[in-house]
Amino acid sequence: MSLAVIAFSSCSGNKSENSVANENLPQGAAANADIKGEWLLENIVFNDSDYVRPVEEVPGVNQYIVFEDNTYFIRTNCNTISGEYVIKGDSITLGDGAMTEMACDNMATEDALRKMLPDIATVYIQNDTIARLDSRKPSEYIVLRRATEKKTSNLI
Repeated sequence: MSLAVIAFSSCSGNKSENSVANENLPQGAAANADIKGEWLLENIVFNDSDYVRPVEEVPGVNQYIVFEDNTYFIRTNCNTISGEYVIKGDSITLGDGAMTEMACDNMATEDALRKMLPDIATVYIQNDTIARLDSRKPSEYIVLRRATEKKTSNLI
């Protein structure tokens, strides 16, 4: 029995080191990853040599994603993307939504997000401060860092 608990906890991926298993869940049920809140876009990775780091693309501008209830809202340096999401255990589906389409000097973050968002399939959260959204395609993922309580951007 203890081996099964160890095996399950090492594979669950969506538990922070400080969390405790929810005793109210039915046996075999997975808790939903706690993704709600504002997260800064740290890195969008296609492979080891092809990635976008938003803070390097447009220094001084926080680009972020907010998860609330069943909706997400992304703010890049120029445009916004929004839609609905569904999360079950560590599986996440980001539905198609609306996107503004202003032309900007640097659209690297937006281009990368538009390319990757439809393939996002799982979410892993570490220490309630780092989240990784993994694509169905091997080696593709997005790294997010939980924003502090202060407003992260002057953009509205």
